[in-house]
Amino acid sequence: MEGNDQGGVRPPPTGGVGSGEELAASTPLAPSDDGGLPPAVDQRPSYNGAVRPLDAASDVPRAERVYAALDLGTNNCRLLVARPSPRGFKVIDAFSRIIRLGEGVAASRRLSQEAIERTIGALKVCAAKMRHHQVARSGLIATEACRLADNAPQFLSHVRAQTDLDIQVVSREAEARLAVSGCASLVDASCDLALVFDIGGGSSELIWLDLEGYKRKFGTQYIDRLEMQDCIVAWTSLPVGVVTLAERYGGRFVDEAVFQAMVVDTAAMLRPFEAEHRLRERMAGKNAHLLGTSGTVTTLAGVHLGLPRYDRRQVDGCWLKVDHARAVTAHLLASTHAERVAQPCIGKDRADLVLAGCAILEALLQTWPCARLRVADRGLREGILATLMAEDGVYRTGNRHGYLNR
Repeated sequence: MEGNDQGGVRPPPTGGVGSGEELAASTPLAPSDDGGLPPAVDQRPSYNGAVRPLDAASDVPRAERVYAALDLGTNNCRLLVARPSPRGFKVIDAFSRIIRLGEGVAASRRLSQEAIERTIGALKVCAAKMRHHQVARSGLIATEACRLADNAPQFLSHVRAQTDLDIQVVSREAEARLAVSGCASLVDASCDLALVFDIGGGSSELIWLDLEGYKRKFGTQYIDRLEMQDCIVAWTSLPVGVVTLAERYGGRFVDEAVFQAMVVDTAAMLRPFEAEHRLRERMAGKNAHLLGTSGTVTTLAGVHLGLPRYDRRQVDGCWLKVDHARAVTAHLLASTHAERVAQPCIGKDRADLVLAGCAILEALLQTWPCARLRVADRGLREGILATLMAEDGVYRTGNRHGYLNR
């Protein structure tokens, strides 16, 4: 799973979130059923390491501490730098660059030298930004490409030597839970069920939330955003994303037959999960909605809205009727590669990936029919920031402390 712009919307030059923008805090990372998550980041003494210990910034007032979150995905390298704010946190800097780190990894099980060089260049920019803002604490994670690649340990060691960034590979479960943390404030708590999904470059994470069960259990009609993690009833990680699917079927020339083959392939991966949890049956007669954190859905929203250039303020949090999303998919499928390149909310870097993302979304919609889809231009980085600030006591967190470091 990647960050928000996988296979879709081209962010503004500073990244998916503009400098100075405030985001509401969402749920800090909750423990898994077995008592804790695999370590997402380690406590280390290095200034730009995966986590800079808090005592290194103990003389800085809590509200003025600077935090950073880095998501090194299969397709993108993305950074947010932020300070706590009364509403959550205020982004003071951001960075996003397509690096296609996972190019060819599914077949070769190795990161290529060209991809490594592209990624090192992007990470040097991130390290410079963190030094400039005197980051007090940071969470730096890598996802599916580094989970798959046999040479990932050597690559990350090289990253440390070149940039002083100590990036840690997170488990799929930790990635899924961070995705919920990053977009929990966009879940419609008046619904009974919600599916949070992130269509990434190399994997796709799906998290089902039972909001009705939570409200019934605790006798309340209100779910605090900090408690959204307690609503998770099922999650899975599919070994498919926009990069891997486009590499398998091709992304430049996609006709109806190729598109349907991608949908069928993805739907087959969903069947064991659905058979185990019978979520379609649970949806019957219930008020449910989907919440997508991926670039596939931000692209669909941008195209549907007819934006002359991508505008996060209009996309993040907007609602799409599923029929409208499918209409955009049909339009993109009928378009040539050149026409997709010319679409301002796609561009040349993602024109060969967007239909693979649409195919994954269509497989989700066929498995779990739903009328409404909410779009989130936020995800892992926001989840990391919320978690780090919660661990430092910036937000009320009850007993949830230190889960990012488990």
